[in-house]
Amino acid sequence: MRIKIAYIISFINKSVAFEWIAEKLDASKYELSFILLNSKNTELENYLLQNNIPFNRVNYDSKKDFFKALWQVIKILKKNKIDIVHAHLFDANMVGIIAAFLSGVKKRIHTRHHGTWHHAHYPHAVYYDKLVNRLSTHIIAISKNLERVLVEKDKANPKKIHLIHHGFKLELFDDIAIERITAQQKKYNPTNKKTVLGVIGRYIDFKGIQFVVPAFKQILKKYPDSLLLLANGSDGKHGPIIKNLLKEIPQENYLEVPFESDIFSFYKVFNIFIHTPIDIDSEAFGQTYVEALAAGISSVFTLAGVADEFIEHKKNAFVVPFQDSNAIANAVFELIENPELKSKISHQGKKDVNNLFTLDEMIKKLEFIYDN
Repeated sequence: MRIKIAYIISFINKSVAFEWIAEKLDASKYELSFILLNSKNTELENYLLQNNIPFNRVNYDSKKDFFKALWQVIKILKKNKIDIVHAHLFDANMVGIIAAFLSGVKKRIHTRHHGTWHHAHYPHAVYYDKLVNRLSTHIIAISKNLERVLVEKDKANPKKIHLIHHGFKLELFDDIAIERITAQQKKYNPTNKKTVLGVIGRYIDFKGIQFVVPAFKQILKKYPDSLLLLANGSDGKHGPIIKNLLKEIPQENYLEVPFESDIFSFYKVFNIFIHTPIDIDSEAFGQTYVEALAAGISSVFTLAGVADEFIEHKKNAFVVPFQDSNAIANAVFELIENPELKSKISHQGKKDVNNLFTLDEMIKKLEFIYDN
């Protein structure tokens, strides 16, 4: 008899990561279903429909819907006789793990996707994190930094914590038709700016975009034929501050991209990628570290999230101090002016992520937890 696993996920529109898990998880051993906490149809829901993967959508707009959603999830878990619950993201962790506990589900797993954000900005939410940690039988930390945060700041039981890095279908960053890349370049760089700097991240303070924009202002003085692409940032609470900083940049030199679904070809538009969170702990993982290097893009990073585990200065990326616009600008100058270094670190970065962040390795570690 197959093991029945329910993935409970909150507020996700599209996620190739969950699609990959659905494809790769051993269907002969596991019967996978999804519970989506959302109030509208999503691309993930469409994917599940198209691939005949069972799911339930539970109406959920905000925490005011908590108790109603909790009762619905309990009914779904009992009706489907779920053996394992695996919850992702804060609201799903709260609803899913509590519902699983009340339903008598023996194995209750949650993946922690945030770092010290609650400690810094929402101290009351730390109590909810601790409750979820206590009720979970297994906690998946997606980086060593996050593992440390869970133990030192949340006081979670170390015996429950399992380190499993995100895994990626890395070949998708290579197998890209030239037509897709050309279409992206026409869409996002129609005037063929010589240097395109990419940033992907929500407009929230710990992502450090408030230090990238002033750096770009410096870069423009030396290299006026440059373009800054800011993607997936419009929903962040730090938006007004970022937008105010952007007023100091000529409109023809930057573009805000609300969302781009073809992330694999989108990276190919960039000459240099920048991801500079403001401290080591706020970023739980940082998928863009891996994606940018997998795409072969030379990058400027701060050592946050998973970057602290494998990024080395001028070996596989350019490392700058936290919260330092001048350092970001100088790093970009050196990469532009030293093409040999730029080529060297992009080559090594691609090689390193292909060794460290495979989808097969992540699936193997997940299945180990599901089985034991």
